[in-house]
Amino acid sequence: MIDRQGLARRMFGAAHEELTALARSADPADLGRVPLPGANSPAWLLWHVARGEDRNLSEIAGLPQLYVDQGWAARFGRPADPRDTGYGHTPAQAAAFTGTSAPGVQPLLGYLEAVLELRVEAYLASAPDGDGARTAPSPTLGTAETVEARLAGQLADSLAHLGQLGLLLGAPAGPEGPQGPQGS
Repeated sequence: MIDRQGLARRMFGAAHEELTALARSADPADLGRVPLPGANSPAWLLWHVARGEDRNLSEIAGLPQLYVDQGWAARFGRPADPRDTGYGHTPAQAAAFTGTSAPGVQPLLGYLEAVLELRVEAYLASAPDGDGARTAPSPTLGTAETVEARLAGQLADSLAHLGQLGLLLGAPAGPEGPQGPQGS
């Protein structure tokens, strides 16, 4: 039998390792750069991944969000609103993470690390058998899905944004890249 909780921990952990590596290797000015009008900056994407994981895992575990409870909102100069996850942000709201308004790499990675350790890993290490089938309402979204569906959806979102960050922060300049026109 596959250890689903162990698999989920490894997947979330691997995504966090990649997010961290990309952010640490990026030129700090690139974190606040918007690649195209109306697009999100790398800083916004990192923040949004951490916010989504914090909201989902906090709600699943029945705990307060770290964003509000531990003052992360204030560190980002944002209101302590548990609904402020980036979901449905307007371009004006996302602009708080562009240019010189973008948070630096340290607060972004600090929040991401706190969420991984205190919400993702803590929940997955202690979740009771069969908890995946439990319905877990989201008071911030007004929806209710199973724990398994929420974890799968959040992991898919985190991996999608990891791919976007890879393109924004790690993509070679030009269509041929380091491996020639075929890529790797």
